[in-house]
Amino acid sequence: MIEFIKGHIVDVNPEYIVIDHGGMGYLIYTPNPYIYDKNKEVTTVYTYQHVREDILALYGFPTRKDRALFMKLLNVTGIGPKGALAILAFGRPEQVVNAIEEENEAFLIKFPGVGKKTARQIILDLKGKVAGLVDSGFILNNEINPSHEVKTGSNVALDEALEALQVLGYAEREIRKIVPFLERETMTTNEYIKVALQQLVQGK
Repeated sequence: MIEFIKGHIVDVNPEYIVIDHGGMGYLIYTPNPYIYDKNKEVTTVYTYQHVREDILALYGFPTRKDRALFMKLLNVTGIGPKGALAILAFGRPEQVVNAIEEENEAFLIKFPGVGKKTARQIILDLKGKVAGLVDSGFILNNEINPSHEVKTGSNVALDEALEALQVLGYAEREIRKIVPFLERETMTTNEYIKVALQQLVQGK
C-alpha cells in the first residue's frame, strides 16, 4: 500500500485532488478536497489504495487517524468508499465515534446511504474499536469564521460547495433547504462545506 504522497496540489475539484509528485500526477479522492490549497507549499496526503475487480482508486486524508477511521468504516457491511468519505467529510470524528459508542442510530442515519440497518451494523461492528481514534491526531478546527474577502460577483465558492455535497451523496432536496442559510455569508468553499454539513447532519 502507498503510505503517503508528498507534493504540490495542482488541481482541486468537488470529488478529488491531484497531487504532483516527481512530475507524476496522482488523482486522490478525499472527503473534502477543499481543505487543500492549490499550488501552495508541499503537502502530505496519507493514502489508502482501494482495489477491486473493476476499481483501482486512491483515497487520501490529512492524518493517519482519519485514514484509520475510513478503513474501519469500510469493514462494515453496507459501507463503501463513498459512504465512508461522506461520514469523514463531516469533519467531526469525535461525534461520529460518540454516536457509535452511545449507539445513537438517529445521528448515523443522517449520513448519505446510511439507513437504520446500516447504522445498526456500524454500531455492532465498531463499538469499542474506534474510541482511540479521537484525539489530537484529528483536525478538529470546525469553528467557522466567514471570510468577507473571498470573492465578488457570482458565488463560485458556494457553487463548488454545493457540487461537493452532491458528490458526497446528499439529495438535491436536502441541499436546497440549506442554501438560503448558506447565502447569508461570504465564505471559502471549505467553510461552506463545513457549515453545510453541520446543518445537514446536526440540523442546526
